[in-house]
Amino acid sequence: MGVFLIWYSLSKLTGNDIYSIKTSFRTANYWWVALSLVFGTLSHLSRAYRWQFLLEPLGYKPKLANSIMAVLIAYLLNLVIPRSGEVARAASIKKYENIPFKKAFGTIVAERVADVVMLFSIIGIAFFLQTELISSYIFKDKGESTVYSKILIFGVFPLIGYFTFRYLKKSENNVIIKIISFINDLLDGVKSIYKMKKKWEFIFHTIFIWSMYVLMFYVVTFALPETINLPFAAIIVGFVVGGLSMALTNGGLGTYPVFVASALILYNVDDNAARAFGWIMWTAQTIMVIIFGGLSFLLLPIYNKHQNN
Repeated sequence: MGVFLIWYSLSKLTGNDIYSIKTSFRTANYWWVALSLVFGTLSHLSRAYRWQFLLEPLGYKPKLANSIMAVLIAYLLNLVIPRSGEVARAASIKKYENIPFKKAFGTIVAERVADVVMLFSIIGIAFFLQTELISSYIFKDKGESTVYSKILIFGVFPLIGYFTFRYLKKSENNVIIKIISFINDLLDGVKSIYKMKKKWEFIFHTIFIWSMYVLMFYVVTFALPETINLPFAAIIVGFVVGGLSMALTNGGLGTYPVFVASALILYNVDDNAARAFGWIMWTAQTIMVIIFGGLSFLLLPIYNKHQNN
């Protein structure tokens, strides 16, 4: 699907469009892209360190190096087969740290719950910051309509969702029961975080990880003159759209550049500059994952062999 989307998006471009995108690639300031990769690396290291807080209460304290390499391998494999990285991560830590697969995988699921909460929080921020943009498509008056839209999005809609959830909990439909069960599991996962011994350290690293994700996106805007003056709201919207596109194809192949470009175009960024930004961002992230994941795949058995000796 990702390859088809790449072909389809490129087939719509004219010769001038392609030349303009190539020019943006040639003239981009890659020092900002390098800084973006530093933030990405810090997020991966923090994720591996945060994992320790979940494993420790179970009686396990793996070597940080093994946790880091297992996390990087997971990112690499997710580029090939979606969600296979989580399985490989649990399998790696089982092999080299003798942690039962089910327990390791359970901690990874708990991590994902925290990440989902953070993602929804950032989506909420995006809606809050961009209420005027959304309301401009609904109401003619951009002044009062912004207030009405905020009341709808952050007041009425949550209430409707809450009472709908309460009503559906009484349903006997199998599909609805599974959905309600999934939501309850997420809520239980969030509650379990607050019962952790090092909950504040876990929460700090969760916020740090997602802050690094946003900074990864933000600093690349300085690489191109067309995106250097983007408002913070545009950064958040572009980040959210790009993050959601990752769920559609492996590593956002074909979707990430298109989705991010479509978001930036809303802020009057030149079409080709927006496309170039999306491709630069996606290419840098993917190369980082391939290099670090590949090195981890090779070094993990060598490192543990040395440790055992």
